[in-house]
Amino acid sequence: MKVLAANRRARYEYEFLERVTAGISLTGSEVKSVRAGHVKLQDGWVAFEAGEAFLAGVHIAPYDNAGYANHDPTRRRKLLLHRRDIARLAAKVAEKGLTVVPLAVGLEGNWVKVELALAKGKKLYDKRETIKRRELDREAEAAMKDRR
Repeated sequence: MKVLAANRRARYEYEFLERVTAGISLTGSEVKSVRAGHVKLQDGWVAFEAGEAFLAGVHIAPYDNAGYANHDPTRRRKLLLHRRDIARLAAKVAEKGLTVVPLAVGLEGNWVKVELALAKGKKLYDKRETIKRRELDREAEAAMKDRR
């Protein structure tokens, strides 16, 4: 999948348990805007209603050349998943207090796809551990570079 927009903040905020790729139902102006990379996934999440999954909180900027046929930037967009996948994810979200967050939006051939993750929120000390590990990795990489 060629990634057009990624949710880097999610890697810091959540611990991922499972990843799923889903299709997304978009209008014409939304597809043009996504292909231009005008997508913000930071506040996105997946809502389950009546056996369907919807992507909520994702901002797709209006396409400049759409004219009168533009779209609502923050509308809920239907996710295209198998019924059993929706039921399984919805049950895990309801039962264990997990959430489903979008990680990336990209192109798979001509199709716009979204990568989703079943996630558990990190505690503050987990976030500190992530920062600490990242800094140690940077220092080790710099030391190895200096040795060469």
